[in-house]
Amino acid sequence: MAGAGGQVASFSVWDYVVFAGIILGASGIGLFQALRSRKETNSAEFLLGGRQMTAVPVAMSLTASFMSGITVIGTPAEAYRFGAAFWLFGFAYAIMSAITAEIFVPLFYRLNITSAYEYLELRFSRTIRVIGTTMYIVQTALYTGLVIYAPALALNQITGLDLWGVLVATGAVCILYCTLGGLKAVIWTDVLQMVIMLVGFVAVIARGAVLQGGLTRIWEDAGQGGRLTAFDFDPNPLKRHTFWTIVIGGSIMWVSIYSINQSQVQRYISCKTLGHAKMSLYVNMVGLWVTVSLAMFSGLTMFSIYKDCDPLSNGDISSPDQLLPYLVMDILADYPGIPGLFVAAAYSGTLSTVSSSINALVAVTVEDFIFPVCKNLTERQITWMNMGLSVFFGAVCIGMAGVASLMGSILQAALSIFGMISGPLLGLYVLGMFFRTTNSIGGLVGMIIGLVLTLWVGIGGQIYPPTDEKTNPLPVSTAGCNNTYQNYTTATPWTTPVTLTQSPDIRPAIADSWYSLSYVYFSLLGMLTTVVSGLLVSIVTGGCKQKKLNSNLFVGKKDLICFNYCSNSGISDDTEKAATDLHMGVDNSVFTDFDVMSKELEKSTKL
Repeated sequence: MAGAGGQVASFSVWDYVVFAGIILGASGIGLFQALRSRKETNSAEFLLGGRQMTAVPVAMSLTASFMSGITVIGTPAEAYRFGAAFWLFGFAYAIMSAITAEIFVPLFYRLNITSAYEYLELRFSRTIRVIGTTMYIVQTALYTGLVIYAPALALNQITGLDLWGVLVATGAVCILYCTLGGLKAVIWTDVLQMVIMLVGFVAVIARGAVLQGGLTRIWEDAGQGGRLTAFDFDPNPLKRHTFWTIVIGGSIMWVSIYSINQSQVQRYISCKTLGHAKMSLYVNMVGLWVTVSLAMFSGLTMFSIYKDCDPLSNGDISSPDQLLPYLVMDILADYPGIPGLFVAAAYSGTLSTVSSSINALVAVTVEDFIFPVCKNLTERQITWMNMGLSVFFGAVCIGMAGVASLMGSILQAALSIFGMISGPLLGLYVLGMFFRTTNSIGGLVGMIIGLVLTLWVGIGGQIYPPTDEKTNPLPVSTAGCNNTYQNYTTATPWTTPVTLTQSPDIRPAIADSWYSLSYVYFSLLGMLTTVVSGLLVSIVTGGCKQKKLNSNLFVGKKDLICFNYCSNSGISDDTEKAATDLHMGVDNSVFTDFDVMSKELEKSTKL
């Protein structure tokens, strides 16, 4: 095996055939749906179909939307290097699902909104809505850069194709989709993507079990290597992963991702009733459990195979995120097409996620920045503007992929970005939904203070990474390697990447305290800071003397009762949204000019 000094096989013709076939199939579904939708712009089926979704397909779409190449590549590497603690995020997923389903979904349904940021204008002011949208754009661009970088890294490792060539090609393909009409969060594309990813994990686990003599042997090896010690109850907030950081900090982080992120809100608001919307989140929770479990067990399988010869320490690879691609070429290259399936798994997730991200970025830009200024645009102008913005945001995301190459672990980097930006934004929603005292000045100042703090600790932690004492990487061995340092990757060996890390001799004292805060706590820090400072500023600036506010803007007692729709289904069935409310998540003028389309629909129904 390569880990013991043998050379890794390269991509075969069949691998390229399988890879190309799956990607063309997935993208073909998306393009077919987009073209079909164009032809049906006057039909009730197209216009209202998205408002009639049921829980299960929406749940699959929710799960798939954040199951990008980052999940495929980053999570198994996490299990290999740090053990099974990441499995504890299962608790965080359950807490997140309950909070989002029982607090945020009823509120958004009651207000009949399709943009998560509409709430900020209703509750506070137009300025705060624009700031919230801007934060979403920055966060999504950074995250999408990481999503593009992940499969490019895998393809570079496995096929030897130039990394930057793959990065630009990936971005170009996604730009093409979006300018042609886009993969508009097509449910079946998401389902196909999810199945391909899970099959990729199962293939790795099954082949590993055959090589190692069964799943029991893999589990025993993981236990002996210290990979199964998940429950660390140390309350120290500086330790990277403990029970408390993951269950408390992780829950808040995932709430910020699912409850106020436009790409997620867009999906569950599309359900036909409030009951279906809530149920979609609980079914999604099970999907997340299955995905993370398979990804983690893939990492444990990788440790069992490489327990005596770590490819990273041995110089076979240059980055932890290349571990799983390296394993695939090592143990599955004898099966033509399987490595191609794995790369397709990472890639199919990326194409769907990036296309959806670019579409969402275009939509919020048009909705919140362009329409308020240019109210009399023609359909043709809107179409060209959307195409231009798709190209622009695609280029931005490719640039962000370059930044991603400097950020270390892609899994941690992705979650850190969400923590730093979504945390303060979640705090703003909490202020608006739970505290009548909060005014616009308090909300704005609180969010700025929270954002400054999270960016300070997050960027500081990137420049001065926490020491091994805080991150607790588990020991690896090269005792079983047959060779000394020698690079056997099929990819062209990378030059040592430029990193943001400073040398230890100029490490300031703050780096071992404040900058070492667990990245999982970034969201909690941002939310708490925003809430506390926002309340204090609101009280000082006359928040208690505000005129009477609309009670629908606040969370009521009836929202907090679990599965309230069972006993009150009549209310939930009346919460379908009119077609004219659908402005968000669009690809082109067909999607944006719903007022024109609804009038045409009325005419056609009268006929």
